[in-house]
Amino acid sequence: MKKFLAYAIPVLLTFAIGMLGGYLQGDALIEWYPMLEKSPLTPPAIAFPIAWSVLYLLIGISLGTMLVRGDVSLVKLWLLQLLLNFLWSVCFFALRSPFLGLVVIMALDVTVFAYIVYAAGRRVAAALLFVPYMLWLIFATYLNGWIYINN
Repeated sequence: MKKFLAYAIPVLLTFAIGMLGGYLQGDALIEWYPMLEKSPLTPPAIAFPIAWSVLYLLIGISLGTMLVRGDVSLVKLWLLQLLLNFLWSVCFFALRSPFLGLVVIMALDVTVFAYIVYAAGRRVAAALLFVPYMLWLIFATYLNGWIYINN
């Protein structure tokens, strides 16, 4: 049971924060975001919930792999990236500020990269589970930057 909770709690927390961020995006996704000039590389809308669902699962499992080993050394860094992930939704969508979103996502990029580096020295699996997240964030940073520059 303890092993199950080590995985379940981070996964559920990640999804809960993601759902809260998604809830705060609601009006902006209807009223504001469709009117923005977007990069030609912007994926179709359906891609975002699918990608984020997979990423949230991987993010939670990553911390779970650390917790199962009794290693809590990365919990603060993991929580920081989760907070920044949430704040991006608030800044970009709820506040409708591509500039603030860009600032937050760049901080998130650095935090996720730091997590990968530190996790790799403790548990390679935990680091590898964050690689798709890092790749998606790099792409999301590009999309956010494109919107900031072109709107």
